[in-house]
Amino acid sequence: MNHRAPAQPPHAWRTGVVAGMASYVDAAAIVSTGIALVLYQEPLHLTGGRIGALSGALTAAIATGALLGGRLGDRFGRRRVFAATMAMVVAGCALTVLSTGFAPLLLGVLVLGLGSGADLPVALAMVAESATDRNRAALIGFSNVLWGVGAAAASTVATVVGGWGRTGGQVLYGHVGAVALVLLLARLRLPESPAWLAARRERASPRSAGASARALFAGPYLRPFAALLGFYALTNLAANTSGQFGAYVAANVAHLPVDVSARLSLLVLPVTVAAGLWFMRIAGTPRRLRYFAFGAACLAGGYLIPPLFGFSLATLALSMAVNAVGGAFAFEGIMKTWAQESFPTLLRATAQGAVIATARYLAAAFALVTPALLRFDPALLYGGLAAVSAAGLAIGWFGFRGARRDEFTTVLLRPVQLRPTRAAAESQARVSPLGS
Repeated sequence: MNHRAPAQPPHAWRTGVVAGMASYVDAAAIVSTGIALVLYQEPLHLTGGRIGALSGALTAAIATGALLGGRLGDRFGRRRVFAATMAMVVAGCALTVLSTGFAPLLLGVLVLGLGSGADLPVALAMVAESATDRNRAALIGFSNVLWGVGAAAASTVATVVGGWGRTGGQVLYGHVGAVALVLLLARLRLPESPAWLAARRERASPRSAGASARALFAGPYLRPFAALLGFYALTNLAANTSGQFGAYVAANVAHLPVDVSARLSLLVLPVTVAAGLWFMRIAGTPRRLRYFAFGAACLAGGYLIPPLFGFSLATLALSMAVNAVGGAFAFEGIMKTWAQESFPTLLRATAQGAVIATARYLAAAFALVTPALLRFDPALLYGGLAAVSAAGLAIGWFGFRGARRDEFTTVLLRPVQLRPTRAAAESQARVSPLGS
């Protein structure tokens, strides 16, 4: 594949939409699976344990994909990887549509999860590296808006097909596959990331340093890497559980029809989009930490509404709305922003892939026991989600409070030096160290 830089780079917003739609696919795949498994429950004879296993398998596959895809994207380029991953999403959706039993459905969920997970860190790095200093934070924030739109789109489809049984589940997965196919064709027209090409040329030069993943565990990268791991793993555990099992809770705890519970996302969609657009305005400013504190209170507090006031259509809708506001300022969007700013080009996707993988592995393990916990005491489970989310938010606050590191600015000042080679020993002494 040609790695030459294009004579005329594509418009940043075009790249931001085409690459940022990775978030749409990720959200649509998760929400669609949560609803489709309920629709597949009777025709495919899925027990609560099997639904938990399939949900856990999807999340674990996303985690594995993120870990592998992030590293591959840093080594072989953004464009190669995120074209291959979108093809995997298409194949995974085809398998889930055609599945007639647990085993083929499990295979389809695994392929879908691997493709979606591997796509996320690479696509987001492409968005950040194709942007300018003025619109980078906004473009990263826009990908978070796309995540909310993807979740709402899957719920919209479910409001129509929620009473169709297995056919409804097939339509849900078909929607994800169709969007992935369109994105695959659009991505084939995008050139490689100019920042990755420049870093690749620098790595090949005699004074270059190897982009070892070990650099994440030392020096200036250790603090943001550790903070992102703790912050996102815990907040995602709560968000993934409430999102992936939202339809299950509505159907089995609040006793709502699937198509009715699916409308909950539509009710809060204006809130989700409005909060996400506002985050785009403040993502690149010092005000974002004040908004983070406000969002943290909403995010953790939203999980307490159903256990305090009972599980019903009204309380689930209010909980989702409050969580949507909180999540806009203190969850996925700020994680992506911090991740892009905190690491150099040849470690950017690797670091974010590791962060996403850690969070999704934890969520996958928890998904195996979530149905049993819901049967035991739904209120206790949601109280635990609030506590876990609060702990993660505290890690994010203390990890990034007062920190304003931006590798996109740093890299303009001097070449990134991560692991010096022998040939680079003398020249490295003349290179100033990374600033904080």
